[in-house]
Amino acid sequence: MIMRLAPEYLVNPLSSQRVEENEDDVFAIEQLSRLCAGLAQQRPDNLNSLLNAMALIAPLLNAIPNVVFFIKDAQARYLLANLTLAKRCGFKTVTPLLGKTSADVFPAQLGSGYTEQDLRVLHNGVHIQDQLEMHLYSGRETGWCLTQKLALHDTQGKIIGMAGISHDLQEAKANHPAYQRLAAIDIYIREHFARSIASEELTMLTGLSVAQIERYCKRIFHLTPRQMIHKVRLEKATELLASDLPITDIALQCGYTDHSAFSRQFKAMTGSTPRDFRTTLLI
Repeated sequence: MIMRLAPEYLVNPLSSQRVEENEDDVFAIEQLSRLCAGLAQQRPDNLNSLLNAMALIAPLLNAIPNVVFFIKDAQARYLLANLTLAKRCGFKTVTPLLGKTSADVFPAQLGSGYTEQDLRVLHNGVHIQDQLEMHLYSGRETGWCLTQKLALHDTQGKIIGMAGISHDLQEAKANHPAYQRLAAIDIYIREHFARSIASEELTMLTGLSVAQIERYCKRIFHLTPRQMIHKVRLEKATELLASDLPITDIALQCGYTDHSAFSRQFKAMTGSTPRDFRTTLLI
């Protein structure tokens, strides 16, 4: 069986050039999100037919510098990846990455958590959509990403692999008409993240409804208010983990009620427990 991707899921070759404008970056991300969703709707006989179809546009995927794209098999091993992902794993080309899992190529304390997430998609068909994550790349460089992962099924409905994209969190749109009102939310969150922040506080601060705040925050900061809070808390937590402060104290200083709540949220966003992440920083 030769599998063909519908035209609307193919990336326009004209977009293969490196883009500089933010609007073009958004276009590339939306195209890849549609591609990922399109792959999930396909029902190939096997992964080889899917990979053969993807081979035609693989060079285009390498031209997008701020987006990671990959396809993995049922054992969570990379079968296809773009050059951006390979470079962030410390490779000059994609080839050394293929056949490996995240646990094989990322720092041990982090990679196992990424693979654990993959297996939830592969075993349970979990759909991960716009999951805010902090990644630690080679050279100890940290970066914020929004991740999407979907299971791939064959003609019989069996999960045979997964596809995913992870794109760098973009800069806030300072030219948006509502930016000044929403910037107050960002400042407020950074000043009060150590405690619970109610939606009513944000509506009083801006004069906007909860729905408007959600919509504008997504457009301007590319995050929901809750994600903005988690991001600020995690940034502070990673800073404190580089010290010798007890993890329970870090949890309380970052707005979490206890050690376990902090550990759950931290692992969801980094793939690692706070203790393991601290070990990674010390290596």
